Amino acid sequence: MSLFLEKVVEDGYVTYNITKGGYALVIVLALIAFAMISFFKNADGKGKMSVKQITVSALCLALAFVLSNIKLFKLPFGGSLTIFSMFFVTYIGYLYGPRVSISAAFAYGLLQMIVDPYIISIPQLLCDYILAFTALGLSGFFHNSKWGLFKGYLVGVIGRYFFSVLSGVVFFADYAPENMSPLAYSASYNASYIFTEAAITVAILFVPAIRVALNRVKAEVIEKGVTKKEREFLEKTI
Repeated sequence: MSLFLEKVVEDGYVTYNITKGGYALVIVLALIAFAMISFFKNADGKGKMSVKQITVSALCLALAFVLSNIKLFKLPFGGSLTIFSMFFVTYIGYLYGPRVSISAAFAYGLLQMIVDPYIISIPQLLCDYILAFTALGLSGFFHNSKWGLFKGYLVGVIGRYFFSVLSGVVFFADYAPENMSPLAYSASYNASYIFTEAAITVAILFVPAIRVALNRVKAEVIEKGVTKKEREFLEKTI
């Protein structure tokens, strides 16, 4: 563990910082996860992801990562309110389906470990960063359904919330107030920033001009010469 994590003891609490070796490992794993995208077929099953489509996925991840570091407020034991950061991860799923979105979300979870992580154990690290953020990739299962953009986003957010609450119950139960159960504490703690961001994002997505713009982006990045009928279908799925 000392090769990748460094123990820190402060006020009787033990946490871990990622070492240089740990950062190197995280970056390598993130690059491998993202490279896997190029081997997947398009959502239509007609061919592998093109350079343009991989570039679009990379841009979405970059936007998500940048926005995740613009924090409106930060909670003391991990978690922060950002604007639209989760959306751009789920949007990859809306564009290209679950295999691409889960790989991209896994890479995103690794990237989140680079910036100011809060780590008390390996299992907690896996739950809060790997499982929680990879859950955003569940959005891809709704890429061809009506209102798929909203469904995918909400399912991805709920998936992240589930693992964050689980982490709070299992690993941070001692932080719950005496008159409050660990489950109630974790549920309210994580809802305060995850669902606040989700509510703001959904409100913005309901603006007609935003939905039209996102629909046009999807039609463009599919790159298969979208017909009028297919374009009408895309308008329904958003």
